[in-house]
Formats: sequence, structure tokens, C-alpha cells
Amino acid sequence: MSIQEIMPTAAGRTPATCFEYQRAESWADAVDLLGIWDGEAKILAGGQSLVPMLNLRLAFPGALIDVNSVPAGDPRVEDGSLVIDANTRHRVLTSSEVVRAHAPMLAHAVRFVGNARVRNRGTFGGSLAHADPTAEIGCVALALGAEFDVLGPEGPRTVAAEDFFVTYLTTTLGPEEVVTAARLPVGGDARWGFHEVVRRYSDFATVSVSVVARPGGAGGQPDLRVVLGGVADRPVLVDRELLEPALADPGSPDRARESAEAIAASLEPDTDLHATADYRRRLVAVHTRRLLQQALCEEGTA
Repeated sequence: MSIQEIMPTAAGRTPATCFEYQRAESWADAVDLLGIWDGEAKILAGGQSLVPMLNLRLAFPGALIDVNSVPAGDPRVEDGSLVIDANTRHRVLTSSEVVRAHAPMLAHAVRFVGNARVRNRGTFGGSLAHADPTAEIGCVALALGAEFDVLGPEGPRTVAAEDFFVTYLTTTLGPEEVVTAARLPVGGDARWGFHEVVRRYSDFATVSVSVVARPGGAGGQPDLRVVLGGVADRPVLVDRELLEPALADPGSPDRARESAEAIAASLEPDTDLHATADYRRRLVAVHTRRLLQQALCEEGTA
């Protein structure tokens, strides 16, 4: 291994000024270093979320473990899944022909991530692990039914997106685990849509809605997944029961509206400086209705 066995020195540090810097050459190196630091270290990938938290004194790691040397292959199809390595930069997702062919909603939604600087430096796995409930990548990954490859001291494991996000900036990752890749179902025949409302370009999403409809669901109905961002402490996968009106009559705008309004009424979003709870519910009702109509009723994508 190309890691230095530097033992933690965080006990006597001044939180605002002192941390160690270490570089991992592989994900296994990163796991070993996380173990050495016993919960005191943070992974540094693109740094577009972590560095602002350091600047604002919201994070006080004993060490930063730089994983930028860990290679990321091009997005690819393996065993019927689209595989995206964790260190893949956001801009690659927008330009990759493989991503456009097999997960076009992801390629579309990443265009709304931050600004050009964030998309050039930020990483796919870093966004997932950061677990901001307004982040585009987490919401879309959940809507697409992604699974995440995770590596820790006990070896590799796979976590479904439904089980990954816990609450604000919190996932099911253990203190010595890292996301190494994601696997998304391939399916060019899926109908999809993504809408996001922001106050200004590059702001965090006030509300986002992701819809994926794949043929071949139960009873001849599409396999429909709707995910909301910005309305709870994590991305929200809408209960199938709330989608039944729209599925029962896919050609009816009224039934799409019925489902959308039921979804909005089921939410208890926060009121903050950006929007009231009522406004967020209204945004959900309007944009979910539009996307359901486009995914279930009309030709093409939203």
C-alpha cells in the first residue's frame, strides 16, 4: 500500500486550524486510512461541498484523505447495468454517450448541478455520500433504482438507493466505508422527466421532481417511480398507493392531477428563508402533474 502509517494527532489540535492531509491511491487505501483515524477523517474528492463546510467551520476533521488519485473508468455497461465509478466528475455524466443512451435523465439533471466549476470538480460518489436532500444526483439515482457499491473493513457490499439515504447529510455508510461505484438499470425504453425549481441559477433546489416510467410493471401497468427533492430530510420516494389514480387511467390529465395533489398533501416540508411549506407543496403538485402527464400520456420525455 502507498499509505503512511501516521497515527492520529487530533487529540491536541485546535479544531479551526489543524488537520492532517493524506492521499489514498486506491479505495482500499482510503478504507485503511479511515480506520487509522477512527472516525476523525473526511474523504476529499471534488471538495465542492466539504471545502465550504471547512471554511464555515461546520466540519472539524482530524484528517483529510484525498482520493483524487483513485482512478475512475469511463461509464460503461456491465452485466446489464450502467456502472459509474465514484470518482467520475459531473461533467463526464453530461457528455458521456453511454450515460445519454442508458440513463438520459441523469445526463439531463446533472446540467442543473451547481455551476461550471462545481460540475468540473465535483464527483458522482461525493454527491451521493454528502446526501444533501436537494441534490440532483441523489434524487435521480433513487428514481432510477440505483444500487451503490460500498467498500469497508469487512469487504464490499451493495446498498439499494432506497436504503442509502437516512437524513440530512447522513447515509448508511459506516465510519470506515466509502462508495466506490453505482449501478443503474439500463433501459432505453423508459419514459422519464426531471423538473427543478430554484430561486437563481446554481442555487440549491427549492423543489425537484424526478419521474421514471418503465414498461412491464404489475398488471400491465408501467413500473412508475416518483422521487421528490427539497421537501424532507432526504430524497422522498413516493408511495405506490399515491400513484394509483394516474396509473389506473394513464391517458387522463384529471387522474394525473389527482395523484399529484395527493402526493403534495402527504408532505410536511419545512418553511425556511427560501419557501414556505405551502409553496413547496404547491410546486410539488404542479410539477408532478406535468411530469406524470408527460411520462404516462404523451409521446417522448419530459
